[in-house]
Parts: sequence; C-alpha cells; structure tokens
Amino acid sequence: MMANRSAAPAVVLVSGGMDSAVTLAIARARGFACHALSVAYGQRHASELAAAARVAAMLGAIGHKTVSVDLRSIGGSALTADIAVPEHIDLHGENDIPVTYVPARNTIMLAIALGWAETLGASDIFCGVNAVDYSGYPDCRPAFIEAFERLANLATKAGVEGHAVRVHAPLIDFSKADIVSEGVRLGVDFSATVSCYRADAGGRACGHCDACVLRARGFADAGIVDPTHYVPGA
Repeated sequence: MMANRSAAPAVVLVSGGMDSAVTLAIARARGFACHALSVAYGQRHASELAAAARVAAMLGAIGHKTVSVDLRSIGGSALTADIAVPEHIDLHGENDIPVTYVPARNTIMLAIALGWAETLGASDIFCGVNAVDYSGYPDCRPAFIEAFERLANLATKAGVEGHAVRVHAPLIDFSKADIVSEGVRLGVDFSATVSCYRADAGGRACGHCDACVLRARGFADAGIVDPTHYVPGA
C-alpha cells in the first residue's frame, strides 16, 4: 500500500496489536500521511514491536519510528515487572483495574507522539484506545483523551500559537467486534498483528490472557475466522 506523501501529516501510535492496526488504517482512509510511532517500554511481549513494523509497512505509513523508554525501571505492572499475567479472568468493571495496567504508559506514549507531531508540523495524533471492550485501564477512557488534548494545546509552541493539536481515538466507542469488522472492511491483515500479553518470540499467542480472551471474543462476535497464531495446545 503506497503512502500519500502530499497529504496532511499525522502521527499514529502503533503497538503491533489489532486496535492500533485498525487505527492506522482509519487514519490512512481519512487521507492523512501517517507517521507510525511505536514505543519500546520494556514490555515482556516485545514481539509486538516486530508486529508494529509489519503493520506500518503493510498499511502504508510514511515511516516508522520506535522510541525506547525504560518503564521496567519503575515496574508496577505484569507487563513490565516479574508479576504473573492472569489467565481466564472476567472482563473488568470501571473501577477494577488489573495488574496488566502499566502506570502512565499511554500518557508517556502520547507525550512522545505530541513531540514528534510538533517537529513534523502535524496537528493530528491518532491512538487506538478503546473504552468498551477494554481491560479497565483509566488511560483508555474518553475523559483521558479529552484531558490530554487540552494539555497538548497548553503545553506546546504549536498550541499556544494557534495551531490546534487534535487527538483522535477513532475506536473509543467500538466493541472488539466492531474493530474486527472495520479492520476487515479496510483490508487489515490481522494475522500480522500481536495482541497477547505473553506472546512468544515469534509472536504466537498464549490464548489465555486477558488480551487473548478479548481478541478471540471480538472475532467470534463479528463472525470472522480468527487468524491469530497460537502456541501449540493453546
């Protein structure tokens, strides 16, 4: 898929998972020249970063940048510390935040995206947060996105000079089934993505963690065959 270099630039956070892949596809469909940004934050499922590179190339990003931030140094999450990733857990309520929540992760990622957007002269940032079929994370909620956009316009040269920064979260109200259906419509190859919190070095999914359960349910509810690569016996 060829990138449109003459279009307005946008920074798109791309983790390598299904949500960010669909978000990148949506940004492309809206006519933006997409600059894909991934963050290596010390996540235990590092194979998602290889998936992010695949997704960025597959969906025609202008370029793909990976920035490293060591969140393992502060820990506090099953994704960045020696804390077991839970299996077969129920979906969470609004105030039930699981151990897979990474303190300040989305705030840090959006801040990096904001910095890159300003250097690119981009007024638009896209992220794949989702407040419906999500894991109870406070930084996946509409109030967080709205607050960060206000911060972005107060804290940047572009913002105070009247070049408003917009933070887009096009999946915020989507169910996982909606995300699958939209991705299929936009030609996303979900087999190239990695969502599992315990994915192996080859990106194969465990089939049991929260992310795997949500992903599988999304494909089932959408009536789409799940193309996820699972470890044998999952």
